[in-house]
Amino acid sequence: MIEDEVLKWRFKHGSRTALARIYEKYVHLLLSVALGLLNDSHEAEDVVQDVFVSFARSADGFGIKGSLRAYLATCVVNRVRDQARRERVRQRHLDRPAAGPAEGSEADQSLLYSERCERLGQALAELPYEQREVVVLRTKQEMTLKEVAKLQGVSVSTVHGRYRYGMEKLRALLDGEV
Repeated sequence: MIEDEVLKWRFKHGSRTALARIYEKYVHLLLSVALGLLNDSHEAEDVVQDVFVSFARSADGFGIKGSLRAYLATCVVNRVRDQARRERVRQRHLDRPAAGPAEGSEADQSLLYSERCERLGQALAELPYEQREVVVLRTKQEMTLKEVAKLQGVSVSTVHGRYRYGMEKLRALLDGEV
């Protein structure tokens, strides 16, 4: 998108208004990705905030050539993965089993807006992480299978299978509503 190219150039050259516009343009999409992966609105907000803080600090060395949307989505996914790794290590040190996905809270209710969205969030939480990541990136970020495969470091056919199995499981969990 031409606007994104201009925003990237202006951001690289220190424009605060460009950074603000990037935030306005992508914060809701990134929150939906993080929420889809974490199923916890507070953690999702923290992840997206961390991504934008890191992004803002990177202006001097910023030099992505591709899609700004895909770059930011990749940052969110990587931050979620890092958080999951840290949690697993912390749980091992505490010698307790890892906690499952968080149940919907009042904040989740306000973010999800409806009972259908809440059901979808719960169903997504039941998918294996790799399938959930593919489904969320394909549906919320509209990433291609090739882009998701590159992000996950697997073949396109593997991503296609994860997407298909994830969608089949969602349909089963939601009685065919997906």
